Amino acid sequence: MSYRILVVNPGSTSTKIAVYENETPLLIRNIKHTTEELAAFPRIIDQFEFRKNLVLKALESEKIPFDFDAIMEGADWFHWSGITPAISDKAAELTRLACEAAKRHGVTVSVDLNFRKKLWTKEKAQSIMKPLMQFVDVCIGNEEDAELCLGFKPDADVEAGHTDAEGYKGIFQQMMKEFGFKYVVSTLRESFSATHNGWKAMIYNGEEFYTSKRYDIDPIIDRVGGGDSFSGGIIHGLMTKPNQGAALEFAVAASALKHTINGDFNLVSIEEVEALAGGDASGRVQR
Repeated sequence: MSYRILVVNPGSTSTKIAVYENETPLLIRNIKHTTEELAAFPRIIDQFEFRKNLVLKALESEKIPFDFDAIMEGADWFHWSGITPAISDKAAELTRLACEAAKRHGVTVSVDLNFRKKLWTKEKAQSIMKPLMQFVDVCIGNEEDAELCLGFKPDADVEAGHTDAEGYKGIFQQMMKEFGFKYVVSTLRESFSATHNGWKAMIYNGEEFYTSKRYDIDPIIDRVGGGDSFSGGIIHGLMTKPNQGAALEFAVAASALKHTINGDFNLVSIEEVEALAGGDASGRVQR
């Protein structure tokens, strides 16, 4: 039997999934998964998780098989999020199978650690995430993700806005030594208020550290999706740029732009990102 899976995200709070055997529909659902309260200082943003009904959970009950070898054949890159194995034990198993297939086919694997306390505890997260790191080439996260998913705590007080890159170098080296990553990448966010953040990042390739330029984002229109846009940017950068520094600058610029756009999606062009990464933050109308 062969299956075709169509996933459509029509907005920021729901996903439509349709599963077909040949052209016969087996499952069509519209799944609500996340909503949020927008806030301005002095309030904080509160995001609500409805991921127990998300795509992999819906597929689980229907026992739809995945041919991960066929999926990975001819692929260059496989990216997954720590949210996926947090959904359920079955989702964690599927994540492992996908990673194993990716490595069999020589596919680069990246992860955004993405710890979500509303989905699992740090003990559960570490019991699942640590074994999965053996398949990962590029590890992406922030200081909270590294501590809660993998047990590494940087020497930095991020809550107080202290994001000196020196405090991260030690754990980058430890993480690379323990798990054999090719790159470790961390975003460094200074949260002054719900609408005002400092934003930069750091990358390590086992030989050299590189810290990006810093963006002062004020006001933030919508920070949800900022992490995903960063991950997408670093993947694009590592695949197309001449070195890790250029890759990181592209990712940070892409994510900084996302903070100015409402909704989950980073509706900008490569040219816009390149312009900002290259130093054009004039805000002038491009004609």
